Amino acid sequence: MKHNLVSTFLFLFLQCIGILAQAAAPAPGPPGPTNVTKILEKAGQCSTFIRLLQTTQEISQITSLLNDSNSITIFVPTDNAFLNMKAGALNSFNDQQKSELIKFHVLPQYFSLSQFQTASNPVQTQAGGTSNREFPINITTNGSSVNITTGIVNASISNTIYIDSQLAIYQIDKVLLPLQFFVPPAPTPAPSPPKSKNKDDSSDSDSTSTVSSSETNSPRRLLFFLAVFCFVYVS
Repeated sequence: MKHNLVSTFLFLFLQCIGILAQAAAPAPGPPGPTNVTKILEKAGQCSTFIRLLQTTQEISQITSLLNDSNSITIFVPTDNAFLNMKAGALNSFNDQQKSELIKFHVLPQYFSLSQFQTASNPVQTQAGGTSNREFPINITTNGSSVNITTGIVNASISNTIYIDSQLAIYQIDKVLLPLQFFVPPAPTPAPSPPKSKNKDDSSDSDSTSTVSSSETNSPRRLLFFLAVFCFVYVS
């Protein structure tokens, strides 16, 4: 009897300790932003893009966007897509261009596959503007296929890597090369010539001055000729 009471008491005591421990434990915090690097590592065939994300530190920018509840879409070229680039092309880009290259693969809005059908071209990227041969891309669809054109490269979405309500990551078969890397911006228009009004005014002023001078000198010349005539006549 005593043994049963002791066991019951011990059981109740341990349950109370467990309840108190659970109550004292801190509540779990809100989930952190989606880890893009881990998603790409799990997908495979993205090691070159991951390396560029890290060396350019653009992964920090992407994480910050997601942490601030911004919606984005990322196009990720496969390792084979990088290998199929012109030999030495990637290494020829300077650090700024490599950062712009990564940003050129990131859209500052969320696109599901069906939403690409209503995309308004040219589509804005994180790299910059779409005018004056900067960083424009055009997205078109043909049935279930999605095609991306940069003016230098034509690429297609080959697979969906990850998608939720905030982030969409698509695998593409070619590296998106910006137009600005290969075609210089259009020259800035030359400033318009100064108005000719001042010149006309100046000419008018000069003409008036000349006329006035002629008018002033005419009586003097007449008197001079009369004096000479009289002198000759008297002589």
